[in-house]
Amino acid sequence: MPSTRTTDLPEPTHFIEEAIVEDLRAGRYDEVHVRFPPEPNGYLHIGHAKAILINWSIARRFGGKFNLRFDDTDPVKEDPEYVEAIQRDLRWLGVDWEDRLYYASDYFEQLYAWAEQLVRKGKAYVCSLSAEQVSAWRGDFHTPGRPSPDRDRPVEENLDLLRRMRAGEFPDGAYTLRAKIDMAAPNMNLRDPPMYRIKHAHHFRQGDAWCIYPMYDFAHGQSDSIEGITHSLCTLEFEDHRPLYEWFLDALELEHKPRQIEFARLNLSYTVMSKRKLLQLVEEGHVDGWDDPRMPTLAGLRRRGYTPESIHAFCERIGVAKRNTTIDVALLEHAVREHLNEVAPRYMAVIRPLKLVITNFPEGRTEWIDAPIHPEDPSAGTRRIGLTRELWIERDDFREVPFRKWRRLAPGREVRLRYGCLVTCDEVVKDESGEVVELRCTWDPESKGGRSPDGRKVKGTLHWVSAEHAVPAEIRLYDRLFRTPDPATPPEEGGSFLDNLNPDSLEVVEGYVEPALAALEPGSRVQFERLGYFCRDTRHADRLVWNRTVPLRDTWSRRGGGS
Repeated sequence: MPSTRTTDLPEPTHFIEEAIVEDLRAGRYDEVHVRFPPEPNGYLHIGHAKAILINWSIARRFGGKFNLRFDDTDPVKEDPEYVEAIQRDLRWLGVDWEDRLYYASDYFEQLYAWAEQLVRKGKAYVCSLSAEQVSAWRGDFHTPGRPSPDRDRPVEENLDLLRRMRAGEFPDGAYTLRAKIDMAAPNMNLRDPPMYRIKHAHHFRQGDAWCIYPMYDFAHGQSDSIEGITHSLCTLEFEDHRPLYEWFLDALELEHKPRQIEFARLNLSYTVMSKRKLLQLVEEGHVDGWDDPRMPTLAGLRRRGYTPESIHAFCERIGVAKRNTTIDVALLEHAVREHLNEVAPRYMAVIRPLKLVITNFPEGRTEWIDAPIHPEDPSAGTRRIGLTRELWIERDDFREVPFRKWRRLAPGREVRLRYGCLVTCDEVVKDESGEVVELRCTWDPESKGGRSPDGRKVKGTLHWVSAEHAVPAEIRLYDRLFRTPDPATPPEEGGSFLDNLNPDSLEVVEGYVEPALAALEPGSRVQFERLGYFCRDTRHADRLVWNRTVPLRDTWSRRGGGS
C-alpha cells in the first residue's frame, strides 16, 4: 500500500487525485480518509457504483481509510432492508470498510448540541412558517427572499422552542429550526435553510427517542468532521451545497474541516438513475422488485449475471470527469461481455426448440462427445455431450425458403452440428396449421466431431442438444427496460417517463439445456454458444431458470435503438 508521505505519493490520474496530492503536500491533512454516505432509502444503482469505486480506489492508492456511513436522517423513507442490501452490494463489489461502519444517527446528540450552539450564537432560529410559506418566501434567482417573521426571535425564546420541539410538544410541521445566513444570497441554499424538522416517526435504529430530525445538509458535513474525513467526494448536484457545507463547519468553529470536491455523476442512455423513479417502477409493479434484472441497481445487475470485475472495468474506462455527460449503455454491456468472454464456461442450449430427427442414426444409441468448456482455456477441461437420433435445434436456424446468403439449415442443405456431425435436411414435417414441427435429416457417419471427411466445405454450424438427455429450462430473455436513449423525458408533453418503457424488455420461453447446466449453482454465469451470456437465476433456486445477461453482440446498434 502506498505511503501518504509527501515524498512518496502516487502520480495523480485525475483532477481529484491532483487536489488530494496538493492537500497532502501543503500539510492540510496527514492522511487520506474518504467515505461513501448512502441514505438507506433504496437500493444502490450503477451510478452509486461509480461514486463508491472513486472513493475506494483513492483510499487504496493513497494508503488511506474508507468509511461506510448511512445518513439515516429521514425515518419515514428509511428501512433496514436497504441497509442490508447496500452492505451486500458493496461486499459484492469487493469494497471493504473494515470496522468503520457508522450511522449519522450515532451522532444525533452531538448534532443537537451543535444546533443549540448555533442558536446561542444567533446563527439559527425557530421558524413557524409552513413548508409552503418557506418555499414561497424564499424568492427565486431574480428576487431576494423575504425574511421569516421569526428571524429576529430572541435567543432564549429560540432555545425554549427548540427544546420543546425535541420534547415532542408540537405536531409535525409546526416549527423548523433554520440557519440564519442570507435571504438575499445568490445561492438559494444559503437562504436560511432548515436544519431540523419535526417528525413523529419511529426510527429503525433510534426507536422513538427522537421526534425532531436533522436535515441532510446539516448532518452531512458535521458527520464527516466527527469521523475525520479529509475529502468529501460527491457528485456535481452537490456543488451548490458546498458553501452551506463549509458555512456550518465554520460557524461551529470545528477543528477538523473536510474538503468537498465534486465530480460528474454517471448518466447512462436507456436508463433512469433517479431513486424516486426507480422506487416508482418497483411500487407500481412495472418491474419485479429492486433486483429485477432489467433494473440498473447493483442487485439487478448481479442477478442478471454482471460481474464485479466488469463494473470495475466500466468505471475505470469512463474515468473521472468534471462535467456531466451521458454514457452509452452499450459501453457497460461491452464491459460485461468482454469479461464473460474470458471467464464464462461454454455450454449449448436451445431456446426456441425445433425437433430434428437423424433418420439413419441408430435408435437408442448415444455417441458421447468430449467438448471443451472454454475454447481458449484448455485447463478448464471438457464436458460430455450425447449425440442421439432425436435432437433439438433453434427454430431460427431453419428456413424452408432460404435467402441467397443463408448459411444455416434448409431443405437439401448440409450443415455442421457443433462438435457432433454433418447432417443434411431431407424432409420437412408440418402440423395441420402448416407450422414446421420436425426436420428429418441424414448424417454422415464419417463426420464425427463435425469434421468433413473428404474436405468438402460446409459453411453453416448449428448448436443443438439431445432430446433424450437435455433438461427443460425456463429462459428469460431480458432486454433494455426503456426504448429511448433519454427515458426520463416523456415522449409527449404532459406524459411520463413510464411512457418510454420497452414492452419487449422481457420474453420468457421454454427451452432445453445441456444436462450439466442443471448441476450449476444459482448465480453461475455461462455462455450459451451462439446465443449469448446467461446466469442461473438466484431467486428461483428451486427450478432451472436462466437469465440472459447480454447477447454475444450489441443487437441494439443494428436495430437503430428499437426493439
